[in-house]
Amino acid sequence: MLTRTEGIVLRTIPFGEADLIATYLTPEHGLLKVFAKSPRKIKSRFGSSLEPLTHARISFWGKENAALPRLTQSDILHPFHSLRDKLNCFLKVSEIIELTLHFVPERDANIKAYSLLLDTLQAVEKERIAEDLLLSQFKIKFLKLTGFAPKVDACGRCGKNGYSFFLSQGAILCKDCIKGPEAIYENGSAICLSPAVARFYNDLLTWDAAKIKRIKPSEALFAELSKVLNVHIQYILAKSLRSSEFNRTAKMR
Repeated sequence: MLTRTEGIVLRTIPFGEADLIATYLTPEHGLLKVFAKSPRKIKSRFGSSLEPLTHARISFWGKENAALPRLTQSDILHPFHSLRDKLNCFLKVSEIIELTLHFVPERDANIKAYSLLLDTLQAVEKERIAEDLLLSQFKIKFLKLTGFAPKVDACGRCGKNGYSFFLSQGAILCKDCIKGPEAIYENGSAICLSPAVARFYNDLLTWDAAKIKRIKPSEALFAELSKVLNVHIQYILAKSLRSSEFNRTAKMR
């Protein structure tokens, strides 16, 4: 059966001497893995359409539940080559690509996740000065869409104000709930958040890219939000994102 859709190339894996297995994020099929015959040959009909981040209209052939259908056509809608040209930008974008690969199920339609990724790539390409904010905004909105968003605006149990974030709860707890008989501690400690983090988090969650580029958070506030997002993701996955760890190590050099 021939199926047509559009998708964003998240990654490719070499298969044999000249073939590839390409993973797309698509609106109708969620994560979709396809087999591409001979795209690594000079005269391949796929050309550069299998480069990471490429937005393309594709056709693939296979039975309805085939594990690895064959890619038959790939027409570039937008290459996003500018995001690949600068290594620093590509490494940052790699974090949200890796996040997508971990959280979106294969063959499970997720139009909102697809639209969010496409909109974010377009915004980062257009608003380069705000790329860090836009990528943090993606993480927040994406975690919300997939049901894994941390709760930082109020106590996760009673709704009161609080500033201690517990990884095991995925939420902040107020002083009363911390002292209660059912209090759960993560290694006996919590991440202390400032009141401004909740406001900053909510702005990124609810504002569009046009407003986001006007936000100028302090380095301390941005670092505070980035920390809680990254450790929350690490706790859920039980490991760090490889791209995030690489970026962190690169900054320390």
